[in-house]
Amino acid sequence: MPLKYALVHEWLTPEATGGSELVVQEILNHIEANLYALIDFESSNSDSYLYKRQIGTTFLQHLPYARNGVQKYLPLLPLAIEQLDLRQYDVILSSSHAVAKGILTTPDQLHICYCHTPMRYAWDLTFDYLRESNLGQGLAGWVTRYLLHRLRQWDVLSANRVDYFIANSQHTARRIWRCYRREATVIYPPVNVDNLPFLPEKADFYLTVSRLVSYKQVSLIVKAFNQLQLPLVIIGTGSEMPKIREIANSNIQILGWQPDDVVKKYMARAKAFVYAACEDFGIALVEAQACGTPVIAYGAGGALETVRDLRSYMDTATGIFFKTQTEAAVMEAVEKFEIYQNSFNPEYMRSHASQFSSQVFAERYLKFIDQCYKQKISGK
Repeated sequence: MPLKYALVHEWLTPEATGGSELVVQEILNHIEANLYALIDFESSNSDSYLYKRQIGTTFLQHLPYARNGVQKYLPLLPLAIEQLDLRQYDVILSSSHAVAKGILTTPDQLHICYCHTPMRYAWDLTFDYLRESNLGQGLAGWVTRYLLHRLRQWDVLSANRVDYFIANSQHTARRIWRCYRREATVIYPPVNVDNLPFLPEKADFYLTVSRLVSYKQVSLIVKAFNQLQLPLVIIGTGSEMPKIREIANSNIQILGWQPDDVVKKYMARAKAFVYAACEDFGIALVEAQACGTPVIAYGAGGALETVRDLRSYMDTATGIFFKTQTEAAVMEAVEKFEIYQNSFNPEYMRSHASQFSSQVFAERYLKFIDQCYKQKISGK
């Protein structure tokens, strides 16, 4: 009998279109699985590949304002994910950056988790969450801190429900070990290299594409380019949009949200792609290289695995790192790029990006599932 698969993701909404959602889409391209999520507003979205698909959800689907951000119900997320009854399936595949890995399984089931990151609210971004939610002070602050403490406890406990972890980078694999003391196999997420335009000739502007939230550090890039007085295009939207509009000088063009075809055109034409966040992987960095566009990035996290820094690879460089998240460091890296911009080979960047292609992901992911299932049935 063919195996029955279930695929569990956190939330499916038109606003959630990042790297983790691309992984979900790629998995569904190769595995016939029933899809589950805390909330789903994509199956009713006529522009989505999930339009009219049957998707299992939780009680959070019916709570007020869930569509605009189920994270506001953060204390309820563990309870909600545990209400999904998946006993009918042989293999559970979770795509997790918060609670999807916490589903309940039986001893006879195989659970493989593709972990994009351990839950940031509970770990790395705890203090950012307290500050931005205005819940860090007084009685509300202590209640929130206690809830985050309990959330960390649940997060570690639920990691024991996973049979095998996959990490999206070596950086994430180290964080999985630090948080859960679990080993993880690295399989880089899929980048649709073949669908990205390649353009060796560049226009005279820099580009950043990102959600406009604090940890993405877009305001840092804006402040640096205010001083550099070089043309910068920003694509993206988020809670920091008003702040960024307020501080940006006339050399900075803010386009807000743009459809994929527009993003691709800008990415292919930009003289360099600038990024200041510490990402677990950073698909946008690989997409830029696939377009033949060099990267100027903060030298931490997944960028260290996807970008070849000019200081170390003079002949095969794909970008320049800056070492600290400061205006001065960004400015120094951009000024260095202005001097050495002709040292970058667009054809090599495209070739370098191909190792992160969708085809490579599919081959490694499917092979890993097969190996895990064979180990499961052999009792090893």
